[in-house]
Amino acid sequence: MVIPFEPTASRSVTDMTPAHLNPIQWQQSLGLARQICARIFRDGGSAQDALGAFGLEPRSGIAWDKAVELIAEAMTRSPRRHAA
Repeated sequence: MVIPFEPTASRSVTDMTPAHLNPIQWQQSLGLARQICARIFRDGGSAQDALGAFGLEPRSGIAWDKAVELIAEAMTRSPRRHAA
């Protein structure tokens, strides 16, 4: 007997991993983005500075948690999609 695998059915409602990403890769990228943002914060930088460090467009008034998510998402992109 074969049970069909449905990825959306295996995720919990509280899971914050974007559906189009590998959950392990997302968690690793999120952890690395948190570390990088913590260093920028410790050195007196802002969330806009953190986005700029990754070549992302700085947004005024952005919160650190959103900056971490945007940086993690940028890290999960493949080089081919990022260059396009």
